[in-house]
Amino acid sequence: MMGKIFLLAFSLGFLWFSKPEAPVSYLEISAKEGEGVYALLRRFHLMGHSCNLEKFYEINKLKKNAPLVKGKSYLLPIAKHVFDGKSIRSSLRIKDYDQALSIQRYNEAMLSAGLRAQPFQKDKDLWVPHHLLFCPEPDKKTEPLVPAGDPDLKLDGFSKVSNPGKRQFPIFGEKYAFTPLRSKALEGRIYYLISGHGGPDPGAMAKRAGTNLCEDEYAYDVTLRLCRKLIEQGASAYMIVRDPNDGIRSGNLLTCDEDEVVWGGSEVKGGHKPRLTQRTDIINELYEKNRKLGFSSQQVIEIHVDSRSHSQQVDLFFYYQEGSEKSQTLAEDLHQAIRSKYRVHRTNGNYQGTVSTRNLHTLRESKPPTVYIELGNIRNGFDQQRVVLESNREALANWLLEGLKKH
Repeated sequence: MMGKIFLLAFSLGFLWFSKPEAPVSYLEISAKEGEGVYALLRRFHLMGHSCNLEKFYEINKLKKNAPLVKGKSYLLPIAKHVFDGKSIRSSLRIKDYDQALSIQRYNEAMLSAGLRAQPFQKDKDLWVPHHLLFCPEPDKKTEPLVPAGDPDLKLDGFSKVSNPGKRQFPIFGEKYAFTPLRSKALEGRIYYLISGHGGPDPGAMAKRAGTNLCEDEYAYDVTLRLCRKLIEQGASAYMIVRDPNDGIRSGNLLTCDEDEVVWGGSEVKGGHKPRLTQRTDIINELYEKNRKLGFSSQQVIEIHVDSRSHSQQVDLFFYYQEGSEKSQTLAEDLHQAIRSKYRVHRTNGNYQGTVSTRNLHTLRESKPPTVYIELGNIRNGFDQQRVVLESNREALANWLLEGLKKH
């Protein structure tokens, strides 16, 4: 009799241990426009652990670096478990208190970020990110630096810093080097910023108060201010033309110089076509590199100051890539942002800026959607104020930022 009971118990035990585990239920989320794998994982605080990235590709049956489709649903490496109303440890059948505490804090962070509607204690839906159970130690190999860049580059403000939390970017100058993260409105987006001319080419020139005005200096200051604002909003930004010592400058009359270099530290090439080709080659190489990392929202903004007759006053105008709907939409959004500001800040509310296409090298040769901006006529006394006055350069950067945030 005992033998039969033992055999029955053994059989029941065997059946219990042999019962297949229920399939894991993962959190499902739709990709936003322009959102790649890295940006999607970053949105849910999953970057910094390569196992999350590997798990994402695995559970979605995607090849590495596959692009995401706007509006399509993807499984995140976040397992959904039923909270038993007692504790995280009893719900997950784990003993580690610190591990349970990390899971609790993760769920609280998701609630605070507005990514989950209710506390897990209320809706009984406990989110458990893959890495907290299987690879809790962070790594630094899966996510590019923010802003995206070459970690081996020493001269620029976007190179690796000893304490990234301080967000120090020397390219902006000593006064503006610290760049706080004010929001994540542009997180996952990459911008390649070109200020016109530079190096041996000052661009258009004029006089004001007996001082030479060089197009490249004023275009650079506006572009650099825009770059800093983009980084404050969580974007990654590359200054393609860069001055190692100017930074964001105060005052109205900016000294002309020829010490600008390009991204990577090379001297600006002589000759018009080699100089333009040098820049688009850099952008296209970076674009392909970042595209393979999963960044789908990449754009080029090029800023100039035009030169026309002294009597001709013009407003900001925008050129886009022929045949590119994305480029045209970007130009129109920027144009609309500027137009709306002039309605408020110009006495008569009029704005004559235009949007059109033009056969320019950067527009023709750049792979990402590109917009080419002219800030005004450097030879017209009224237009000069738009770039000479520091407050106006700051306003231009702010207004362009608003256009990019609304795009």
